[in-house]
Parts: sequence; structure tokens; C-alpha cells
Amino acid sequence: MNAPLRMNNSHKLGEKAIEARGLVKRFKTGRTHIEVLKSVDFDACHGDVTMVMGPSGSGKSTLVATLSGLLKPDEGKVRVLEADDLWKLSPGRIDRFRLDHCGFIFQGFNLFPALTARQQVMTALHYQGASKSEAYARAQAALEEVGMGPKVNQRPSELSGGEKQRVAIARALAKAPNLIFADEPTSALDGENGQVVIRLLRRAATEHGAAVICVTHDPRLEAYADRVIHIEDGRILDDVRRTPDLNPAPLSH
Repeated sequence: MNAPLRMNNSHKLGEKAIEARGLVKRFKTGRTHIEVLKSVDFDACHGDVTMVMGPSGSGKSTLVATLSGLLKPDEGKVRVLEADDLWKLSPGRIDRFRLDHCGFIFQGFNLFPALTARQQVMTALHYQGASKSEAYARAQAALEEVGMGPKVNQRPSELSGGEKQRVAIARALAKAPNLIFADEPTSALDGENGQVVIRLLRRAATEHGAAVICVTHDPRLEAYADRVIHIEDGRILDDVRRTPDLNPAPLSH
């Protein structure tokens, strides 16, 4: 594997990358409103893997959506990088924040069926303004880093689930993001591929300096975390810092 890609920032490990205070989010159902986030405070640091854990419907995915500029909270503020309040920015600047500073990894991979692995990664870099030659080199380096060097010309239909998720991780890493948001990144994978994916997220934090925020209901992933936050019914129940186990037992189903 290649040396880690360049970081997109000069932030130091352990510095706060994102800090939210008093987040409230309500959804209307018929004549009533359901409060999915109930005055939640949250922060995450560069170099840390922060696991946000909780049962289905606990508010964990809504929390990540409000932190990443995808879903506006009804109350509260999100201080991120140099922005004092993300949600006070114009929609165009919020879009630019996501493009320049965030990597996203989803359960469903979100790959384009017609594009090769290299083209998937290059497309994200083109949107950032990278030249074709720079995008090609960075895409190749990112794919090699996640072990997909031999398959850069394969399309999603020719890849396994684990390989598709590695391409998605390469697409996120190639942008050298400050923040990586992973929503149930291992739930569609078997134990072996799930372990590969979570190890790559661990490296993104440790070697790239990203703040990795991973939403999951899978307790097996706790071993890889610097911090585990449990959320239930829209409230944070506990917030525990821990020392990640760099050689945890294999994931198994």
C-alpha cells in the first residue's frame, strides 16, 4: 500500500474538528411533531474514531445528517473547522463545505454503475477542481492504499460488496477530508470484509488526521474506537473515551 495521502488541513491531532451544541430536530407526522434529537451536544477530534451507537430510530443518523450539512436542525449550532455556525452559511457554501472537507461512506456504497473504480474516485476530485492528471494520480494512490490497485478498471457489477466499500472509502480519502462520516459502513458486509473496512477507517483517523464519525448499531466495532457515544430516544446516554485495540478479534457473524 502507498504512503498516506496528504492531509487537507494543518489541524493537529486531538484538536476539535466539529462541535455542536443544543441540536434539536423535529419531524412532522400528521398533526404532531416527533422530536428525534433532544438538545444534543456533540464534538469530535482530528485523529479520533468516534462511534455513535444506538438502536434503530435512536436519532444517530439524524445527528450525523445535521453535523454534515445534509439536514438543518430546528435548534442549535454546529461549529466546524473555521465556520462558527455551519447552518448560518448559504446553501452554496454548505455544499462547498461538504465537497471540500467531508468524506461520506454509506451502507449502500453509492457508486455509479457505469463508472470504473478509478472513475468513481476521479469524479469526486473533478468536482473539487482537480485537473485530469492530478485526479488520475490521486485516485490511483487512494485505490492502491485501500488494496484496490489491481481492480481500478473494474465496474461495480464486477466487484464484491467488500470491494465496493473499499472504492467508496478511496473516494472519500482521495479528497483528503477533515471529516469522514460513515453510516453503517459494515452492515452489508461479512465479518472479514467488515474488518477490512473498519481498519481502513481507523487508518484514516490515525494516519490522515481525519475526524472519523461512524454511526453503527454493531457492538463489534467498539474495539476500534477512541470514543463511544450511545444515543437513545434522541438523547446521549453516555460518552466514553477508550484506548482502541489495534489487534481486536476478527469480526464474525
